[in-house]
Amino acid sequence: MERLSTKNFKNERLSQVRDIFLFSCFTGLAYIDTKKLTHKNINLGLDGNKWIFTKRQKTKTTSNIPLLPHAEDIIQKYKEHKTCLNTGKLLPVLSNQKMNAYLKEIADLCGINKELTYHIARHTFATTVTLSNGVSIESVSKMLGHKSIKTTQHYAKILDAKVSEDMQMLKEKLDFGKKSAKKVI
Repeated sequence: MERLSTKNFKNERLSQVRDIFLFSCFTGLAYIDTKKLTHKNINLGLDGNKWIFTKRQKTKTTSNIPLLPHAEDIIQKYKEHKTCLNTGKLLPVLSNQKMNAYLKEIADLCGINKELTYHIARHTFATTVTLSNGVSIESVSKMLGHKSIKTTQHYAKILDAKVSEDMQMLKEKLDFGKKSAKKVI
């Protein structure tokens, strides 16, 4: 995410696709749900802060998401964009096919050696942005608009794999430390 957000693209189209992708990384919204957003979906929540209030197209479930500052900045950046003014949409979202094609180009330019698709943004929100930072799985499930927490647990399993990988590296470091200590003794 940092590589993407700090990369300066000379091409306006790539900057726009990157920004909209990052917006979904900070909101967890799927492509179609991002595309259909209007300013009417942004209101104050119980906490007095701006939230997105929407219904997921796929599941027809409510998805209420507090707006993180990065997502708010992206909305502000595009509020006077020609496409947004003409359509009444919150962001100038291209077709899913074009977004994914440009995301591949963006990944190459940023040196990201992993397939970058729009759905990865939703995945990133669930894992990197929320669960990895201590947001409860129940809250993540609600924001993602999942009908069942079991769907959200899929993302937690991915985190378990990362925990396992990290602990394996730690074991190897500690094992190396043991070998070095034995040589000293």
